[in-house]
Amino acid sequence: MKEDPKRNRIPTLEQVSAGGVAFRKADGRIEVAIILTVPEMRWQLPKGMIDEGETAEQAATREVREEAGIATDIVASIEKTEYWFFAERDGERTRFHKFVHWFLMRYSSGDVEDHDDEVAEARWVAVDEALTMLVFKNEREIVEKARNMIRIL
Repeated sequence: MKEDPKRNRIPTLEQVSAGGVAFRKADGRIEVAIILTVPEMRWQLPKGMIDEGETAEQAATREVREEAGIATDIVASIEKTEYWFFAERDGERTRFHKFVHWFLMRYSSGDVEDHDDEVAEARWVAVDEALTMLVFKNEREIVEKARNMIRIL
């Protein structure tokens, strides 16, 4: 008897998120806002799902405000990244195909101490420090691109 190949297939979900490299210039250096996620305890850039009716720009601005506690103004689009990962969803191993719209965002107001409960900590760090702290390679690449864009502002 032949086995049904669809029966053993891992479900795949597509997700679309938006996030930002929020920056400020302090003491002659460029700093970016990064977050420590819970429960993973990983340093990452703030990002999250785009809500229904929201644009990618609106979602990025909201996510940076919620997760990093700061208000920002979008300067430019950096790029859209794409990656795959596996995670449990409803007790079932699921494959996710994720797209993230990344934006360069200039700090306008607020305090990183005002982050929400989704993160353990938010902090301003120099770009070089962020490049050593960020867990994901694609986020380090986004910060490098952002640094190059900031230099010509």
